[in-house]
Amino acid sequence: MKFCKAESSEFGAITALAIAALMLMAAPLWPGNANAQQLPHSLRDALLGHKGAAEARRVPAPPVARYVSESCGAFIFDQAASRPLIKFDNSAEVWVLSRQPASRGDVIYRNDLGEPVLRITKLGGMILYGDEAPMGMAAALTGRAASIQPPVMLSPVALYQRMGQASVRASRAAQRQVPFETLQDARPETSVLIADAASLAAEAFERAARKDRALLSRILRVMLTEGGKPSAQLKDGALVVTYAPGEGLAGRPSSKRIFKVMNR
Repeated sequence: MKFCKAESSEFGAITALAIAALMLMAAPLWPGNANAQQLPHSLRDALLGHKGAAEARRVPAPPVARYVSESCGAFIFDQAASRPLIKFDNSAEVWVLSRQPASRGDVIYRNDLGEPVLRITKLGGMILYGDEAPMGMAAALTGRAASIQPPVMLSPVALYQRMGQASVRASRAAQRQVPFETLQDARPETSVLIADAASLAAEAFERAARKDRALLSRILRVMLTEGGKPSAQLKDGALVVTYAPGEGLAGRPSSKRIFKVMNR
């Protein structure tokens, strides 16, 4: 399954909604027209709900719910966390989103690069942006889901295992040994961020290898360091990934943000 990348524009959301709305309105204009019956349930349900807009307004989606889209597969959207989270079934990465009001009473959720990932309409419908549908695609609610929030802390053994796994993944992508190091001793409150930052760095290595393995030739090691803001940079042959404990799960850069540094 191809990973879905969040990139599009507000115009894409308007286009997707306009097409769906026209399909819904056109059916009753001609007697006997079967378009209303032929409209895919997933699209109609995603935009209006099973019994139309009135019920969609009355019955909000669960705070943690699973959705499905035609091109990007299934994903979980977690609004119960302090910051909204999204995770696709074909990836271990949990993306932290920021909420932004949009036109017509809609809400747009963006990733840490400011790119739109989801748009929730005033009626409760959802539009997902991805590689396969840069103009946006409808996503249908399928039911409740378990939270995708990480644990509060990891044991030293679990953290060591996560660091080792990240090093193995990065080394495989680069086709040579890539050690992972921490510049500060881990504390219980930073253990999850360190592990997650390491995993996301490994994900960025794999993404770079798929695009052009030469991008990895200048990176000899990965260094994880604590700071005030999450970031990534290349310095003296090292990929330096900064995590910020004060920002919770949002205190580590996404794999895409790390990859962007590699791709410069």
